[in-house]
Amino acid sequence: MGFRVDIVAPEAVVWSGEAEFVVARTTEGEIGILAGHEPLMAALATGVVVVESGNEKVTIGTHGGFLQVLNNQVTLLTDRAEISEGDRADALRVAEQLRAQEEASEDDSES
Repeated sequence: MGFRVDIVAPEAVVWSGEAEFVVARTTEGEIGILAGHEPLMAALATGVVVVESGNEKVTIGTHGGFLQVLNNQVTLLTDRAEISEGDRADALRVAEQLRAQEEASEDDSES
């Protein structure tokens, strides 16, 4: 039995579909989510989100935002997110690049 997952960044829906398992990095640590998880709201940390859907495993680098689990649906509203073509280590590099881009953008706006 699966559940709905939507990963959304300001510019686009990064990934959307049914999943059996999601792992995400929150500011309190890593969390694993299965179907029927209790309601939850958490702040996302810069890191990796892994979505397992059937035989497919999607790794996504994320920076900032929030995770919500409600009514057997997981929604991640991220400041920045990008699907990685590689493994968790590659996705973590993507997440670090996203954080660096945001910090550079903030520095430019302060100038």
